[in-house]
Formats: sequence, structure tokens, C-alpha cells
Amino acid sequence: MPPVRAPEEAPTPEPGPSEEGRGTPVGRRVVLGMLGLGAVGVGVGGAVQDKLDSVLASVSAKDPTGVVGLLPGGGGFRFYSVSNSIPHRGESDYRLTVGGLVDRPAGYRLADLRALPQTRVVHDVQCVTGWRVPKTAFSGVRLSTLLDAAGVRPGGTAIRFNCFDGVYTESLTLDQARGADILVALTMNDKPVTAAHGGPVRLYVAPMYFYKSAKWLSGITVTKDVQPGYWEHYGYDVDGWVGKSNGRSDDPTT
Repeated sequence: MPPVRAPEEAPTPEPGPSEEGRGTPVGRRVVLGMLGLGAVGVGVGGAVQDKLDSVLASVSAKDPTGVVGLLPGGGGFRFYSVSNSIPHRGESDYRLTVGGLVDRPAGYRLADLRALPQTRVVHDVQCVTGWRVPKTAFSGVRLSTLLDAAGVRPGGTAIRFNCFDGVYTESLTLDQARGADILVALTMNDKPVTAAHGGPVRLYVAPMYFYKSAKWLSGITVTKDVQPGYWEHYGYDVDGWVGKSNGRSDDPTT
């Protein structure tokens, strides 16, 4: 298989439509400044760290050196980008749609998702490039709850996930999606998921490598077959179980 290059979200390997409009590459002085900020950010409070995370995530999209992607974000996370900016949605303009092979298509606002039963899970987060963040808490609605409410039709065997950055996609089988630790996540470490971390709503697939946990989730579509997501087109395994895929032997996250 092709060598594993980057986790969660990273620059596309060849120029393409998503490269247009990226603007002037980040200069050496800016990158060095980000290195200094990254070092400071490790020891600061949550509010400052959240702002720093957003800056690092935005700058990484235009960093040709890859250095910014190595900086520690909040709690040891690293930032990468597959598009040219960090998208934002809020109370007034966020919507999550559930459709495809279902009896009852639905749309959810943030308030609607918060009103549903919430589940909190705490597992390690494992990136396919090797870094790991221990005991990370995610809370939100079980994906199975939304699927049950929609009523999956007999022909539905898989799920496609779309994201409002316009680039990222992911997939799961229906059986995988019904796992008790697969969440439509609203909080991370007991705070609302920030835009830099894929908020206000992201997918969290606890037993799989973090690239399966799509950021900026906007669409859940039941399909008849698995449709490989963004990273699978570049050689990542469709079934991204931690320690059992992508040529890696990491300890399970559960």
C-alpha cells in the first residue's frame, strides 16, 4: 500500500481544485513565530489555547514547509488541512441533514442535537501517523440514534458523511455506524467542539484512526454500498481500525 503520509486532515498530494485561492505561502518569519506560539500554548489556559488552535489550523493550510502541522495544539493534537481555510458555522447557519435510503429524512439544528440524549465516551485518540492523545472525552448523540429516527430502509448497508468545508468525506458500514462509541460529537473534553477541531459538530469514531472522525460534519447519507472517503482515495484503509489497518500495530484506543 502507499506510505501513510498524514493524519486526520493534510494537504492534498497534488495540486487540484482545492489548491486554488490559497494565497501567498506562509513565510519563514511567520512559521518561526508560530513555533514560538506553539511552545507558549502548551502551558496556557483553555480560552487562549482555543484561539491559538484556530490560528495554527488556519496557518497550516498555507504552510508549504509542513512545520506548522508539527506544532502541538490543545492537548497534544496536530493540525492539518485539506482545504484552504477553516470553515465556521454557528447557531444561525448550522444544519445536519440525514437522508438517502431512509423513510424519514431529517434536518437538525444545534439546539435539536443538544436536546437529544447525550453520550460521553473517553478513549485515546490515535492518528495514523503515530501521535496519540490519551483519555480524550467526546460527547454527543449516538449515530445509531439518528439512524433509528430516520428509519433505514432494507437496501441501506453503508453511510456516507459529508462536511461543510466542501472537501472532506468519510464512510462507514451500517454495522460500524451502530457502534455504541460512534458519536455525532458536540463537545470535546467537555467544551463545545471548536472550528479548529471540526466543530460545531464532528463525527467521532472511537475505535478507528482519527481520519475516520470527519470534521465539520454536515450530512449523513444512507447508501447501498460503501463509498470510500477523501483519504481512502490516497491509500488509507476504508476499515480504519486502530492497530489492525494501514500497516500499523498500535494498541487499541478502547
